[in-house]
Amino acid sequence: MVLNNPQDPVAMQAIPSIEEITVKTTGVEDPLEEERDSVVPGLVHRYPDRVLMVLTDICPMLCRHCTRKREWKNGDWVRTPDDIEAMLNYIRGNKNVRDVILSGGDCLTLSTKHLASVIHSLRQINHVEIIRIGTRFPVVLPQRIDNEFCDMLSEYGPIWMNTHFNTVNEITPDSAAAIDRIIRSGVPVNNQSVLMRGINDTVEKQMKLCQGLLKIKVRPYYLFQCDEVQGTDHLRTTIDTGIKIIEGMRGFTSGLAIPNFAVDLPQGGGKITLQPNYIVARSEKEILFSNYRGRMINCNNTSADQPVYSPPALEAASANIVYNIPEVMDADRIIV
Repeated sequence: MVLNNPQDPVAMQAIPSIEEITVKTTGVEDPLEEERDSVVPGLVHRYPDRVLMVLTDICPMLCRHCTRKREWKNGDWVRTPDDIEAMLNYIRGNKNVRDVILSGGDCLTLSTKHLASVIHSLRQINHVEIIRIGTRFPVVLPQRIDNEFCDMLSEYGPIWMNTHFNTVNEITPDSAAAIDRIIRSGVPVNNQSVLMRGINDTVEKQMKLCQGLLKIKVRPYYLFQCDEVQGTDHLRTTIDTGIKIIEGMRGFTSGLAIPNFAVDLPQGGGKITLQPNYIVARSEKEILFSNYRGRMINCNNTSADQPVYSPPALEAASANIVYNIPEVMDADRIIV
């Protein structure tokens, strides 16, 4: 991080900006309405088979785009043993829950012994199949990923980890070594980044980040539209920006390097994923696509028990076609 450069992509995430209080805000304190979906304090149950355990509000870095900035005003806190037992009792009583996500704040601010106690209790619940840990520690404080922690992870698998690199500048020798230790403990690592203006909002920046992640054995998983949190207007891009980034990456790098672009909908609507629209036109049994280079290719859209249209059929049915011509990002990529 270059401290004397206010446009440094890491500094922009870490250092408070006057824009957080001077830019007219469209955001709210709890845009995802997690408090509404909390079945007991700290346990969010929105999707049928998953719950989120918020174990603390303490983090190694106060990210300026944080979804839970509302907790900062409450000081540092950790869930009490009674709070955790209430969460566990809810999970024990709901056999639909097969996937538990540990989060915060950052749950790795807890001691390894404390975290192991929670994970051990979850492993006693037969219907809990998967435990996930959401953490930014491998990025901002990789020294936390020590042998004691990794040995604990290897004891309680299957555990999956989602970490949070937002720029290639955060991929350092120390963070890469921390990821390597996690993976050697038998824990796969995915990355969830947030799309932010001036930080990672171009095809080039996302390409460098995602290709860099693959080099350190981290799979790009989600690229999130920045949540509508109070004080983040200066960081948010349009949703179209994210779609265009995916369009610009598709076909020009490995599919492994392309994250799912997602919007976590306000009002607790949940996550939806968005892709560029490659369908140019369609009839009843054929679809005309534009590929990643802008080349138009017609595909049959019938099943084995349906008659197949001949090639001129799409033209003959043109009166019934609904056109949706995508905007071309780069005219040099069109193949006629």
